[in-house]
Amino acid sequence: MHPAWFVSIGMVFVGGAIGYLIRSVRGRYLVDTTEKHAKSMLEGAEQQADVVRKEGAIHAKAEVLKAKEEFNKTTRARREELAALEERIGQRETNLERKVSMIEKKEHILDEKLSDVESEQQQLKQQSEELDKAISEERDMLQRVSRMTQDEARETLLSKLEKEVHGEMAALVRRQLDQARESSEREAQKIVALAVQRHSANQASEMMTSTVALPNDEMKGRIIGRDGRNIRTIEAVTGVNVLIDDTPEAVVISGFDPVRREIARQALERLVADGRIHPARIEEVVAKVQEDIEETVRAAGEEAAFNGGVQGLDPELSRMLGRLKFRSSYAQNVLQHSLEVAHLMGIMAAEMGLDSALAKRIGLFHDIGKALDYEVEGSHAVIGADFLKRHAEPQVVLNAVAAHHEEVEAKSPYAVLAVAADSISGSRLGARTETTDLYVKRLERLEGIANEFAGVEKSYAIQAGREVRVIVSPESIDDNEAVLMARDIATKIESELQYPGQIRVTVVRETRCVEYAK
Repeated sequence: MHPAWFVSIGMVFVGGAIGYLIRSVRGRYLVDTTEKHAKSMLEGAEQQADVVRKEGAIHAKAEVLKAKEEFNKTTRARREELAALEERIGQRETNLERKVSMIEKKEHILDEKLSDVESEQQQLKQQSEELDKAISEERDMLQRVSRMTQDEARETLLSKLEKEVHGEMAALVRRQLDQARESSEREAQKIVALAVQRHSANQASEMMTSTVALPNDEMKGRIIGRDGRNIRTIEAVTGVNVLIDDTPEAVVISGFDPVRREIARQALERLVADGRIHPARIEEVVAKVQEDIEETVRAAGEEAAFNGGVQGLDPELSRMLGRLKFRSSYAQNVLQHSLEVAHLMGIMAAEMGLDSALAKRIGLFHDIGKALDYEVEGSHAVIGADFLKRHAEPQVVLNAVAAHHEEVEAKSPYAVLAVAADSISGSRLGARTETTDLYVKRLERLEGIANEFAGVEKSYAIQAGREVRVIVSPESIDDNEAVLMARDIATKIESELQYPGQIRVTVVRETRCVEYAK
């Protein structure tokens, strides 16, 4: 083997030994260092634990001191409360002892008074017995003297007193009745005079004509039309007479029915203002006015309610009031008459200390049945009360309306006021013109006779009742039947009505065929 190999191997062994030695020294150093570090850490932990134990002991002592202080404070407050409570209890015991002492004194005084009362009762009882004995002796002595028993004496005395009192009572009642009658008559006259004086309404009789102003006299020719076709159309569709005379710039519309007269007046005014006057236009305008008249009726009812001071009026009641604007009773307009009665009742009710608003409501409604009496059989007072009942009016209003013509028993002072106010309004000068009322009723009956026949659409009494124009349905009545109907209507008029002169019956049967060129 080469010597160099030995040298190399020896160096390897030497190097390994040196490395091993170095690692051993380093390991021991690391162990010593770690042990020293661990020891120092353990010592630090023990020192820190000692500090924590000391701080915990201090904190525990502080908490104990704090709890002890709070306990002392609470105990002291409870002790003070107990002391105060004991003091109050002591005061109450003292007061109770004082009250018990006073009660004992009062009981003693009460016992003494009860003893005195008992002794007085005994004395009174003894005196009462002595008095009863004396009265009995006196009664016996009187019976012996008068030779009458006690019952006989009582009856005699009562009979005499009854006669005297009865006579005096009769005289007193007579004087009171006379005084009440005189004072009530004076007071009633005063109230009526005051009501009439405060409500001095003008009285205007209902007219049978209306006047339409024209811009010039040339308009009269246009109203008449070629061969009179325009004026005939106006009279046919409205049921009134159009009178064209020498009156400058004016045309007179005559008719007993105020609704038809108003429709004709408004239609003629619109035609004159428009300038287009021919049969088709006339029929168109009249139809439009007939629709608008309902609005006029509603407005008239609302205005009447406002003027009468009546609030919260149902629309149907307002419409019925408006219809009274076109009704007349004798020579009075029914709506104006109702307003007048409402004002009179309000004034009289205020003077008597009654409800003025309720009285006005009754006065405004008292003749509302006249808006329906031609549709329903019966008295207008009862018809009006039934109509108001359907609209939930109070019972006092219903009774007053039904009783204002004394057909129903009056159950309230308002019913009596309604009778009085109605009589006052009707007694004004010009308010009751019998001739006018009979004339209107005759014309209404004339139209009613014509309307009774089957196939009649409508009828108009014109020429102041000298002619009745009957419009029939062409589908129901032919030409031959129209001739017979005219004769039958004339015969029935002759048998049921009394009238001067003669009445012309005109039956109109018109067939219209309309087509449109498109």
